[in-house]
Amino acid sequence: MTPIRIALVDDHPVVLAGIRALLLGVPDIELVSEANTGAAGLKAICECSPDIAVIDLSLPDFSGMELARRLSKRCPEAKIIALTVHEDRAYVHPVLDAGARGYLLKRSAGDELLRAIRVVNLGILYLDPAIAEKASTKVPELVLASENDGGELSPREEDVLKLVSQGFSNKQIAGKFEISVKSVETYKARASEKKGLRSRADIVRYGIKQGWLATPN
Repeated sequence: MTPIRIALVDDHPVVLAGIRALLLGVPDIELVSEANTGAAGLKAICECSPDIAVIDLSLPDFSGMELARRLSKRCPEAKIIALTVHEDRAYVHPVLDAGARGYLLKRSAGDELLRAIRVVNLGILYLDPAIAEKASTKVPELVLASENDGGELSPREEDVLKLVSQGFSNKQIAGKFEISVKSVETYKARASEKKGLRSRADIVRYGIKQGWLATPN
């Protein structure tokens, strides 16, 4: 599995150290650069071309929102997650308009950052659960376009689909429930067929709608 390459931009050493420690213990994520100013972050991100850039909105030289705008023009391949203390919904849409694909509060647990990284890497918009209800419900990426009503999921189908949406592999799910990987694949296929989910991205969107990514499993 190719790891998700991450760049961090934050002017608080404690925050950088905490995120660094969190990411270093995750096998599917690789930290490739760090910076503590907007200018340094712009240079580093354009040079190393990460999959995800996690940027603080409050930087000493220019704002994270301005950094997002510049990255969107110069390094559009890097998906941006804004990391902020601002919980006012007035901040959300300007940040998304600037090019961010994720909006995460600094007070959220480390698990939320990992979920945000994995969701945004799939090309899906991610809003911190604490802020999502305050944002417009008309954001298209948060709505599953075609969800089939093919019947209720069985408890095991729902459990499997929930873990898939949270980023667990088939092998990890099999170990958790003490069943075979083939059984996991069967439950996932049945659940996906019932709900009209054709890809992993669809499953993650469905999980967001169900609230499965709001809190650790």
